[in-house]
Amino acid sequence: MPNSATINPRIVEALYCEALLLADEVRHVFAPPDHAGNDGPLRLALSSEGLRTTTRMMHAIGWLLNHRAYFMGEISHFQLRRNGRLSPDLRHSDAGELARLRPEIVDLVETTQRFYDRLLRLDSRWRLFGEVQPSAIERLRERLERRLAS
Repeated sequence: MPNSATINPRIVEALYCEALLLADEVRHVFAPPDHAGNDGPLRLALSSEGLRTTTRMMHAIGWLLNHRAYFMGEISHFQLRRNGRLSPDLRHSDAGELARLRPEIVDLVETTQRFYDRLLRLDSRWRLFGEVQPSAIERLRERLERRLAS
């Protein structure tokens, strides 16, 4: 990876562990039994925010898994650049829905947002400094892999 100062296997591993813990907490907080007894707008806010927060964390974990695979030699630099992108659209939640939720749920949602923002900053720095074209051998290997996959 061209700019190892911004991202390396130890950073990815630490972030991956943090992401798994956060995702487990999100799953626990937004589990369906927590929705029991909530009616109308509150139930909708819980469901919507639960889906939004879970999606945010799954994208974060996917991004980290791609980087882990790269560092383990399971995917190429080209594959990582092509498939390892984070969507900036997942950064924030609906303020109106958040206002309906309990403070501890809002804190968790904001924690996932800050985590995702950290990954976005790391990804943008990596992409900014890592703009290199794959070598001729790398491009040939990619073409052969695509043909064999067909």
